[in-house]
Amino acid sequence: MASMIRYCFISEWLDPSSGVLWKYQLFWYPETKEVEMVDIKNRRHFLKRTKYEEIRSSLLYIGSMLTIFGRQLKLTEYGDDFTRNSIESQTERTLAMIKPDAYKYMGKIIDAICQSGFLISKLRVAKLSKEEAEGFYAVHRGKPFYERLTNFMSSGRICAMELVAPAAIRKWRELIGPTDSNQARAEAPNSLRAQFGTDKSFNACHGSDAPETAAEECAFFFGRDRYPGKCDVAQNTTLCLVKPHVVTDGGAGLVVDLIQDVFDVTAGQLFTLDRNAAAEFYEVYKGVLPAGDFNAMVDHLTSGPVLALEVADRDGASSVEPFRQLAGPMDPELARVLRPESLRARFGLNTIKNGVHCTDLEDDGVLEVNYFFTILAQS
Repeated sequence: MASMIRYCFISEWLDPSSGVLWKYQLFWYPETKEVEMVDIKNRRHFLKRTKYEEIRSSLLYIGSMLTIFGRQLKLTEYGDDFTRNSIESQTERTLAMIKPDAYKYMGKIIDAICQSGFLISKLRVAKLSKEEAEGFYAVHRGKPFYERLTNFMSSGRICAMELVAPAAIRKWRELIGPTDSNQARAEAPNSLRAQFGTDKSFNACHGSDAPETAAEECAFFFGRDRYPGKCDVAQNTTLCLVKPHVVTDGGAGLVVDLIQDVFDVTAGQLFTLDRNAAAEFYEVYKGVLPAGDFNAMVDHLTSGPVLALEVADRDGASSVEPFRQLAGPMDPELARVLRPESLRARFGLNTIKNGVHCTDLEDDGVLEVNYFFTILAQS
């Protein structure tokens, strides 16, 4: 009888109460969807082999955050050569960037990325300064197009993403198409540059060209203590959280696209929240909702990545109430009756997994935006 496939990783969990960092061997049995954990320090089982269907193979890569029975684990190393050889080739990373000219199509481009089989492991909206743009494109310093390029890249918001997929570098460059948008329209009409680019400089998207370049470019945006192009929190804005079930199912781009039809997205970042942060954010609901519902909301918000968006009215007015109308009633079933075009009607499953969070109270808009983009973003 053939042996069962078993992947092994070294994982870490930071105990939020004691501050102690625990290390575990994490075993995943994809055929039976079972998980097993061994406490490395004490050399004993922490979790015996048990069914857990929430893990997806696409989330098994070094640096990934997994939530298992409420415990948030970071995968730090491969646990054996079989896992390394099996997983490493399937999890190549590349930097993808949506340039200022195509930022208004961010939702459509993110959706194309998800539909093409990529996992977005990191995402952040940025507004690069001229100096930061020059630093990113330093390899082109001295070339005739350098000044025009860096002026363009510092002219508006961009969206930087780390993408994970087999052969991610080649696959992303194929999706975006030739550098010249006009050439792309002739040779690859379905490519992103053909659809959203203008010419050779204003060409919608950037993609790393080699593994070394990908590592450097991802580190530029997502390295430790790196926060280039920080977007200042604006007035009269509101917060949208695209919840984990939508992000994991590849629906985040569709949500962003619907938002961009009506509002400006002035900041954005992908977060993986621990239980303390989720409970603190939802504290206003504690005592208002039944304890079971509150705990379920916290559990879901920590179950996977959440996409936080700062949403602004295009005329500068408050966006809190208008965005609440787009989000729809908290219960998706009610939303499908009363506001069938709302986000919760389209993406919600139940009152917990209801697609998106939106700010409820007028005075809380900037407070909630600040919580994510000032407190959590740089913590």
